[in-house]
Amino acid sequence: MKRFSSISEFSHFRHLPKPAHPLIAVFKVEPVERQRIAEPQSWSYDFYAIALKHVENAGDIKLKYGQQHYDYDEGIMSFVAPGQVLSFSMSDELKHIRQSGWMLLIHPDFLWNTPLAQTIKQYEFWDYAVHEALFLSEKEETTLVGILQTTLQECNANIDQFTKNIIVSHIETLLSYANRFYHRQFLTREKAHHQVLERLEKLLNGYFDNDELTAKGLPTVSYIAESLNLSPKYLSSLLKALTGQNTQQHIHEKLIEKAKEKLSTTNLTVSEIAYGLGFEHIQSFSKLFKTKTQLSPLEFRATFN
Repeated sequence: MKRFSSISEFSHFRHLPKPAHPLIAVFKVEPVERQRIAEPQSWSYDFYAIALKHVENAGDIKLKYGQQHYDYDEGIMSFVAPGQVLSFSMSDELKHIRQSGWMLLIHPDFLWNTPLAQTIKQYEFWDYAVHEALFLSEKEETTLVGILQTTLQECNANIDQFTKNIIVSHIETLLSYANRFYHRQFLTREKAHHQVLERLEKLLNGYFDNDELTAKGLPTVSYIAESLNLSPKYLSSLLKALTGQNTQQHIHEKLIEKAKEKLSTTNLTVSEIAYGLGFEHIQSFSKLFKTKTQLSPLEFRATFN
């Protein structure tokens, strides 16, 4: 794995211009053949890296989003936080694709003593996987490129007492637009994302209908996301946009559904039901059930008598 501890080290490795500021840099990357770049299998940065890549397909080659061809032929945007590992995997046919675009690199020290130092971590897309990149329409790409161009101009201007605040405001605007465009992506990829909902429902039904609950306990968000080949944060964001509930809430909804079924159709005790649903302590089950239904398990059962 190749680790880059500074922006200058990265720019030197990629043969990019020397950054004017050691803690922040904006690069406009001219079209290059991917096969000409010697890339390690995995990279890790000590800084934030935002990349907006414009892809020029070779012939009829189409890139894929997960297992599907993506429907936006303009920009692809990715976000990597400090310490994350970015792995590369490329088929032979994709090695000939030409890419150009922009890179924005931000060292955490640049954000010191600004509100963004804390709020930047609240954007969930830092934890999305590579195949969950943001695919941009032409209009969206133009908007983001405009912000990057303005940021580049400010980085190359004479530094004064206003420089840092102006650059930080540009970064905040860029992140806010990215958040908006990701929400659009959740909604416009209706077929693919509703297939995720169907797979989630099937997965939860299968888990709750066999003996895995007793043996393994309640399914975790990580387990569900891995089973669906998505990152935990992306899955939760997607479900939140489509249904108003995150992954954990979907797990709890399925749990309560099964609990109601057992309380209304069997003579099992509350303890037996709680244990069968993966709970070690009846108190935890009863508390969750009452939070979701406003009734205790026994009160709910009494409504059927």
